[in-house]
Amino acid sequence: NSRLYSRKPHPTLENFTMSFFPISPHSDFPLSNLPWGIFQDEGHNALDLPPLRPCVALGDYVVDMWVLASKGLLTGPQWSSLSKTHGPLQQSSLNQLMGLGRPWWQEARASLQRLLSAQEGVIRDDQRLRQQAIIPMDQVTMQLPAQVGDYTDFYASKEHATNVGRMFRPGGQALNPNWVHQPIAYHGRASSVVVSGMNVKRPLGQILPHKEAEQPIVAPSRALDFELEMAAFVGKGNALGESISVEDAWRQHIFGLVLMNDWSARDIQKWEYQPLGPFNGKNWATQISPWIVTTDALEPFFTEAPLQSPPVLPYMQEETRRSLPDIDLQVDVTPEGVKQASCVSKSNLKYMYWTFSQMVAHHTLGGCNLRPGDLLGTGTVSGPEPHQCGSLLELTHGGTKPLSLDQGSTSGQLGYLRDGDEVVLKGFCAKEGLPRIGFGECRGKVLPARLP
Repeated sequence: NSRLYSRKPHPTLENFTMSFFPISPHSDFPLSNLPWGIFQDEGHNALDLPPLRPCVALGDYVVDMWVLASKGLLTGPQWSSLSKTHGPLQQSSLNQLMGLGRPWWQEARASLQRLLSAQEGVIRDDQRLRQQAIIPMDQVTMQLPAQVGDYTDFYASKEHATNVGRMFRPGGQALNPNWVHQPIAYHGRASSVVVSGMNVKRPLGQILPHKEAEQPIVAPSRALDFELEMAAFVGKGNALGESISVEDAWRQHIFGLVLMNDWSARDIQKWEYQPLGPFNGKNWATQISPWIVTTDALEPFFTEAPLQSPPVLPYMQEETRRSLPDIDLQVDVTPEGVKQASCVSKSNLKYMYWTFSQMVAHHTLGGCNLRPGDLLGTGTVSGPEPHQCGSLLELTHGGTKPLSLDQGSTSGQLGYLRDGDEVVLKGFCAKEGLPRIGFGECRGKVLPARLP
């Protein structure tokens, strides 16, 4: 790793943001981020370690947490008491780390920011340790960061719910009366949650072949869509029969956030969704980014959430509505054979009507037990402007008003997704005087359906 020697301090950054090797100011992963993930070693493993190991991202590198933990480099009253060989960082998933709780997460973060800073020489001055623990990101493959036990997807954007309601119930009430009183959600399939970089097959399903049809057929979906979402990974859970308060949800029970694409087959969904909601239209693939950005990294970027009217019931009333991170989101689509991606949507998490704290408080109101590694999706994140819609369903009004793609695309227009289309979700936080905090990307390509 000859690239890991000196670093010229960036003039606008304070010492606590400076690592001992260069990081581009445009990187998603400065020292103030340190998102967690699980990597698969691709031939770098000189220590004969298991192939799947925990890590954090720093610039263009992954920092092997198995190596650092085995050398006892994490300090503090929590981590100092652990075994160096069988701890939560000597695992093939992050579930055990997630279940420890925020004091452990904060101690690990503080240790890493010290160990990797320009002022600390423990790793910087030890060439062998640098080579063992700091690996170029292009030499590893990222995997799912946790074993997802349960997956719940909410419907938390008022703009999205209103847009869809107007399309599905023209002339009727866009929002059902219960929507402004509770976060609506459905229970999804954890087994089909996949990591960024995997390709997804167009699903088969029951669809109505045309508007006047009364009998369905089995066919590949003709209305394949993305959904621009974010999702929270649950950290420390709650016991069955107990609930989590809205005050404790974010700070004590949410480990961090990822990007999420809830791939959707709109024609399958439309035929099946009454009366119990989505099933085969959504259970075939849900894709997430590999890096979990922690709640502590996001704290400086919190902003005001939208006003809730009428007032919510007391168990969901937050002390402040400054309760959502300001995260810019983007969706790019690249047709097969085209080099240039087209940006088709730009939105922001700050538009969500329901916050993660409220989602957790409502989810556990009746005593449902959440567990480390459970995944809670926001639902499609749409904003107030037309270009801020987070799905093709909204952007193209059900495929009837195709989008014009950027120059360089031979495909011209986009209604719903075609075979070979690649969808990339991106997200980042930006604030004057602070390093950019990013999420990497959530990338997936549509493959043809299998034969029926």
